[in-house]
Amino acid sequence: LVTRTGEELGRRLRLLVGKPGLDGHSNGAEQIAVRARDVGFEVVYQGIRLTPAQIVAAAVEEDVHIVGLSVLSGSHMNLVPEVLDGLRAAGLGDVPVVVGGIIPPADADRLTALGVAAVFTPKDYGLTEIMRGMVNIVRTANGLAGA
Repeated sequence: LVTRTGEELGRRLRLLVGKPGLDGHSNGAEQIAVRARDVGFEVVYQGIRLTPAQIVAAAVEEDVHIVGLSVLSGSHMNLVPEVLDGLRAAGLGDVPVVVGGIIPPADADRLTALGVAAVFTPKDYGLTEIMRGMVNIVRTANGLAGA
């Protein structure tokens, strides 16, 4: 599905994995990055403790299809909207953003209302299902039929 979607879009799917804020717990983000690479994504991962502006700059520079943010510090309601606003200001408001971390259901609903395409929490541990979900989010964002 990753390969087919890349072919339909004219280039390999590119995922930016971002760790905004001061949170240094990167295990989940790194698991997602490795699994995404293994299923065929080109992965851009610049490490931990990034500012929203650095994440937006990387999304612009790397011309990504999707941005995945990992926030375990509880600062998701501050950092994620900053990334969303920055992407819109940079002309990338159509690039879907997914978020993973320790996120209460009410906050997940608020993030979705702000434009986040999906929120993954520790109960979402099936990496293959997460990959399928992300590819389908890219497909939908680009007007391709779901798979």
